[in-house]
Amino acid sequence: MLGAAQEVFVAQGYHAAAMDDIAERAGVSKPVLYQHFPGKLDLYLALLDQHCEALIQSVRHALASTSDNKQRVRATMDAYFAYVEDDGGAFRLVFESDLTNEPAVRERVDKVTNDCAEAICDVIAEDTGLSRAESTLLASGLGGLAQVVARSWLHSDRSVPRDQAVQLLTSLAWRGIAGFPLHGSDQQH
Repeated sequence: MLGAAQEVFVAQGYHAAAMDDIAERAGVSKPVLYQHFPGKLDLYLALLDQHCEALIQSVRHALASTSDNKQRVRATMDAYFAYVEDDGGAFRLVFESDLTNEPAVRERVDKVTNDCAEAICDVIAEDTGLSRAESTLLASGLGGLAQVVARSWLHSDRSVPRDQAVQLLTSLAWRGIAGFPLHGSDQQH
């Protein structure tokens, strides 16, 4: 049912999607759909929760995948590209929703942005010794850069192959973040 709902929401947007269409796509009756989800918003929020958590886990995994900070930057940038490139278009539910004025949706979108920034912030603060506020600011910038550029790349004609796009973005981000010395040394990341 969630897969069918995702297809309908991604293709039509929240407002144009109908529970009848979702039930039909899922191969269930509308009453069965309502047994699992009391309303369209509940179904949308369940999808949003699933896909927000997937991005957060992907970013955390990227950060934990290596202790080499340049490779962490690359892995994190790639996590955002992989997320937006996923065939199901789930990123549209998170970053391009026509329902962002709904408080429950806005809360989840803000949470995914904040949780990803928090994960990045932890690494920056630990490695640089910068304050939590400074690290959070840098992490928000890196996460925002990754998200915006990955979406821009996806909506372009993709004349730049994904690996090359990730490398370009990694170079840009690395040149900035590498300027902050490792905590307790004169070396840079």
